[in-house]
Amino acid sequence: MNYDQIMQLALERGFYFPSCEIYSDAQAGFWEYGPSGVSLKSKFIELWRRELVRRDRMLEIDGSQIMSQSVFVASGHLSSFADPIITCQKCRSIFRADKLIAEITSVVVPESAELEQFDKVIAEKDVRCPKCRGNFDNAKKFNMMFKVGIGPQSEAAYLRPETCQSIFVDFPRLYKTMRGRLPIGIAQIGKSFRNEISPRQSLLRLREFYQAEIEVFCNPDKLNDIDGFSEIENTEIRLMIDDTIIKPVTCKEAVESGMLPNKLVAYYLALLVEFYQKTGIDVNKSRFRKLGDKEKAFYASVAFDFEVETTIGWLELVACNYRSDYDLKSHGNVSKEKFEVLHDNVKVLPHVFELSMGIDRSLYTILEHNYKEDKDNDRIFLSLKPYLAPIHVGVLSLVKKDGLAEKTEEIFSKIKRKYDAFLDHSGAIGRRYRRLDEVGAPLAITIDHQTLQDDTVTIRIRDSMEQERIKISDLDSHITKATSYP
Repeated sequence: MNYDQIMQLALERGFYFPSCEIYSDAQAGFWEYGPSGVSLKSKFIELWRRELVRRDRMLEIDGSQIMSQSVFVASGHLSSFADPIITCQKCRSIFRADKLIAEITSVVVPESAELEQFDKVIAEKDVRCPKCRGNFDNAKKFNMMFKVGIGPQSEAAYLRPETCQSIFVDFPRLYKTMRGRLPIGIAQIGKSFRNEISPRQSLLRLREFYQAEIEVFCNPDKLNDIDGFSEIENTEIRLMIDDTIIKPVTCKEAVESGMLPNKLVAYYLALLVEFYQKTGIDVNKSRFRKLGDKEKAFYASVAFDFEVETTIGWLELVACNYRSDYDLKSHGNVSKEKFEVLHDNVKVLPHVFELSMGIDRSLYTILEHNYKEDKDNDRIFLSLKPYLAPIHVGVLSLVKKDGLAEKTEEIFSKIKRKYDAFLDHSGAIGRRYRRLDEVGAPLAITIDHQTLQDDTVTIRIRDSMEQERIKISDLDSHITKATSYP
């Protein structure tokens, strides 16, 4: 199994595909979800809400995708949200400096390094344009935000590069109207936009993408006073610090040993691991990698990336950043709004711990980790968690005659509003099973001639291919039991 096989499956089974693909001027970095992808994404988001938002009694908002210029002056994005780029003197091709250097020389120069450092490595290693072998101009910074003009005067605004800024801007109103108390998590799901220099590999590097972000507002003096820590203190996580992988360690051990700075950080990392366990991603192939000073985002004082191993390397799925008071202080200074709150009768400017999740990357990883090749039975199937499967159950007639089609449609009509069901009359029954296997449908119901005699159907289990005969009257309870959340 490799990336190309996942890509082929995604295209053929309606998970995702390039945007505007029928036109020659279609731009890279824009992808669209088909029916299977929409269903999987919706169920993933609902699981996220269930296991993180509701479990921790967070607030969820839905902010605007276009925000004023002042927001990004305050956040630092206008001055700091930029990638290093180099331009070929001969063919004028543009490349991201850190990525090209790494690909050609294996030398790692952090993207936050000074521009002179890129120029130095390029000169020392004689890095040339891979298209024409030309030399490069000096490195420069490229701001990745999409600028838009608002109204007839085209007043400057920007598509948000991350979903969290509306959470920070809205914090005073939310804390007051929702009767907040620290620590409090505020969550948001939505699209963000980044003008990536070299988007590639479908869902893995996009210009328009989905994020699920959680910002936890906390009292910096009470980071070890966390209700619920006892629930997760024995949850195991894998930490990588100073390039050393730590075997699974409990959250309690990680805090007591100093590998994690406090109980608040440990608590939310544990919730994240427990969530991903329920998505079907193999958490034994995961790690929280602590970032060095040159790797961290400009707003982070401590940062861990939740990464998962795939066939194309380690993928960052979630950025976990302790943003301290950077955001609220910055927005307070620019807007003159008061962001301090009372906590235990003391005025506090909250600090923020962030879990910034890439939904698209997470979905790709779910597909890869659950892609199975059953060579004995000449089939491919997605061993998805049943509650995440795009289709819960296929409803199939053995043949489309003798009244079987009508009986099949009768059964389908009884379950289609409660479950994601798929009606299929055409083709050999084995081929229809294979198509369901490839979208991860956990169950298939076959209506045959015996059904007309005794009101029973055959139900087939995806992973084992086992079949059993059950009564039509028991179908609802059987499907519910097989596809419910744990």
